Amino acid sequence: MENYLERLCMLYGSEAVEKIKSAKVAVFGVGGVGGYVVEALARSGVGRLDLFDNDSVAPSNLNRQIIATRQTIGMDKVKAAAERVHSINPDCEVGEFCVFFAPENADEFDLSGYDYVVDAIDHVPAKIELAVRCDRLGVRLISSMGTGNKLHPEMLEIADISKTSVCPLARVMRRELKKRGVSRLLCVYSKEQPRESGVDENGKRCPASNAFVPATAGLIISSCVINYLTGNFQ
Repeated sequence: MENYLERLCMLYGSEAVEKIKSAKVAVFGVGGVGGYVVEALARSGVGRLDLFDNDSVAPSNLNRQIIATRQTIGMDKVKAAAERVHSINPDCEVGEFCVFFAPENADEFDLSGYDYVVDAIDHVPAKIELAVRCDRLGVRLISSMGTGNKLHPEMLEIADISKTSVCPLARVMRRELKKRGVSRLLCVYSKEQPRESGVDENGKRCPASNAFVPATAGLIISSCVINYLTGNFQ
């Protein structure tokens, strides 16, 4: 196969790209945000990706999730994501974990061996638990805050959780992490005021979404991971 990382080597250098190839990254949640994280990490040559998500692809995912196509509806999201990764980089090792990470089962997940962990889940107790455990282990973590009910991807920012504002999810995370003694958490969040949640066809209230805000958050997160792995992110 032609060296598909040639342009990346031109940008970072061959030594840095070798570091990417040897990296092991966990992505919790492979939907609207996490799917784009996985996509960019696969295209950047990450050697091992462990994917955690207990959901399957639904028709409602087609408007924003890169793994969602007419052909993948009904598939486990981790399987759909793994197949996409291998269609890009067959050499990437992919762990498919169709499980729901939560405080109740967190002891089953060994996070200590990862070079980076990505939190792209929308369950607040799980996000808090993941942040607490990575903090205790000294494992690098980046967390996505809310991307639903928003229109403007250009308003996304990278910041420590202590520096965030406006985002309701970030506000909850700041408060709960402070209670648990966690003082630092790198995150991607938006200063855009969220719009009101909508109601789906089943009458259930849920966040509205588009194709570009979650995607942009995912690509920003992946840039943080790759730049950290190559020594280009402080």
